[in-house]
Amino acid sequence: MKLYSRGQVAFFSVLSGLIAVLFAVGVGLFPLKNSRNAGESPASRQADGGGAEGSGGRDPLEILNLSQNAYSALQLNAADLIPYTQDERENISVYEQLNEAVVNITTETVAINWFLEPVPQEGGAGSGSIIDTQGYVLTNNHVIENAYKVFINLADGAQIEGAVVGTDRENDLAVLKFDPPQGVQLKTVPFGDSENLRVGQKVLAIGNPFALERTLTVGIVSGLGRPVQISRQNIIRDMIQTDASINPGNSGGPLLDAQGKMIGINTMIYSPSGGSIGIGFAVPVNTAKRVVAELKEYGRVRRGWLDASVVQLFPALVRYAELPVSSGLLVSRTKRNGFAEQAGLRQGTEPIRYGSSVIYLGGDIITNVDGMKVDSLADFYSALEDNKPGQKVAVEILRGGRNVKLEITLADREEVLSQ
Repeated sequence: MKLYSRGQVAFFSVLSGLIAVLFAVGVGLFPLKNSRNAGESPASRQADGGGAEGSGGRDPLEILNLSQNAYSALQLNAADLIPYTQDERENISVYEQLNEAVVNITTETVAINWFLEPVPQEGGAGSGSIIDTQGYVLTNNHVIENAYKVFINLADGAQIEGAVVGTDRENDLAVLKFDPPQGVQLKTVPFGDSENLRVGQKVLAIGNPFALERTLTVGIVSGLGRPVQISRQNIIRDMIQTDASINPGNSGGPLLDAQGKMIGINTMIYSPSGGSIGIGFAVPVNTAKRVVAELKEYGRVRRGWLDASVVQLFPALVRYAELPVSSGLLVSRTKRNGFAEQAGLRQGTEPIRYGSSVIYLGGDIITNVDGMKVDSLADFYSALEDNKPGQKVAVEILRGGRNVKLEITLADREEVLSQ
């Protein structure tokens, strides 16, 4: 015996009731609004707008109107008949509100053929969030890295060439810009807050995995404050870990809370096999909000830096120089009359050659910057990621076996590293 759900039973009940109404109207069981008693003459019926002879006293137009109303009643909202759970309603609502604000990003790159000629070729693909009705899109830097052309693919199928406004490799973020089609009001993804997230909180991800546009996946916040190394020098700290299914093509798409606000930007997965195994990572939206403002204004993120050259300690150097610690950053040189030198940071004096480089031994060893322990260059980058030129930071150093604390004004990183 076939069993039906409560929703199906309710639908069949409504349908059978409406069929009964139509049948009753057809056979004259229910009086119409303008019907007359059987004793009235045909003339009186026609004077009052009644039907012609043989119509049984019913106006054919009214019968037709009633039939149309009965048919319209069948066009019931499915949500009134199908018993969605509250959780399902939340998912449906978030998706219906925001899926058109998520774009598919495709790129073209330039390769060199056998004749040493530049040849355009298809690049990567990813997702992005429209964050401004003027056409600004937030995505990952790795989605558009090395791209010759960037295309924004909208929900209505329109493909528009976009421009890169700015990139931040350190947080793997980028802002793009495209001109919206005339007369089109863009939907946007609103920024939320990643400060007070809790493990176990429901999250939703919308993206374009494997070019399957505007796919929704649901999960929870699996962990917070995860440090993830994305390159030899860069660690993104405080990343959000989630088990919402994220696959190639999801990169750059939004991670949303149950209210439909962006709390993160889906960036990468941990996967020995290359597919989703339920360990994904997203850049916190509070980091993105800070970065987006600078990318839109300057095209880059201005960050503070020590105007000195430093070398990450490695075993051979530690043994050769007989250093008292095995990790940290050796200050090789400082800029003459720069902020670091003025604050008392000491450079090395004994030059040695290592490969093609010259390292000066005898300088201070940096062990802590702005309250963060520094064992490597990646730690150094992370410690200064959110500091601006002109700010002062506390720097702890090891000098002659003693720990010394200095307060150093930061220079502009791009200017220091370009020298």
